Amino acid sequence: MSTYKKPALILAVTTVLASSLIFFLQRPAPVAAPSANPEQNLFPFVRSLEGTRSDGDLKVATDDSLIVDAELGRMFDYYLSAIGEKSLDAIRAEAERELDRKLKPNAAKQAKRLLGQYLDYKRALVDIEKDQKLAGSTAAIVRARLAAMQKVRAQFFTPQEAQGLFGFSDAYDMDAVARLEVADDKTLNDTQKKEKLAAIDAAMSPQLREEREAPLRIVKAEETVKAMRAQGATEQDVYRYRASTFSPEAAARLAEVDKEEAEWKARIAQYLGERKKIQAEMAQQPEATREAALQQLRLARFSAEEQSRLVAYE
Repeated sequence: MSTYKKPALILAVTTVLASSLIFFLQRPAPVAAPSANPEQNLFPFVRSLEGTRSDGDLKVATDDSLIVDAELGRMFDYYLSAIGEKSLDAIRAEAERELDRKLKPNAAKQAKRLLGQYLDYKRALVDIEKDQKLAGSTAAIVRARLAAMQKVRAQFFTPQEAQGLFGFSDAYDMDAVARLEVADDKTLNDTQKKEKLAAIDAAMSPQLREEREAPLRIVKAEETVKAMRAQGATEQDVYRYRASTFSPEAAARLAEVDKEEAEWKARIAQYLGERKKIQAEMAQQPEATREAALQQLRLARFSAEEQSRLVAYE
């Protein structure tokens, strides 16, 4: 089961359109997966990836050649998410070591070549983003950007490689663009829009349909988990349910998320209690003095990244 990441371009539709073309792709933090095998879930390369394992289920053909598919791109992006904590050279070196660990020599050699081309491709995207000046509807801009990305890919990948790495994400993005075009079409009434959206639904491939429906399945499953816990279900009961609904691996990942969330809530509760105590004890002190004491508490309890989340609780 995937970690539920969506292709960058469709995310950009609802946030910043340029985000699909910048070099350092913003990705959700990988989810830790507990395992009896320490090699599967220990990642000391950068702090933000500690306790996780790399994305990408790499595959090799019977002749030991690399199968180029979206999983390889996910593996590359996993390592690129460490930008800002390590240099690009260090990230590339670590990714290549992982390829050597996971693949046989011939496949590893192919994968490392593609990694270099992937990095060059990302750099080229930065250049076209600087040069492009697009106008029009959201759907038209996104379609034009996707076309520009596909044109640039041809400089770095064979048609087969490009299809393997980006074919599914392109299909996902084009499906989203088609839906945006229907929504933006002012010549259609509500009934006509529903008919066109139904036609788009009917044309989806089974893989694309599964990807689009995955978030809803997760939401429904977690609603079931919440109800199970309210009725006294144990964590083993929850694990078995999740394993049967998704997969044992996914159940392990979700269990780790639950654990991290519980630990975070406990830390927040402790912090809020200490914060309240400081405010009460220093009620007669100048505001600047109180704030300095509170900031010291934040520094002692949370990292700089974590402190940015505290405003939601304060």
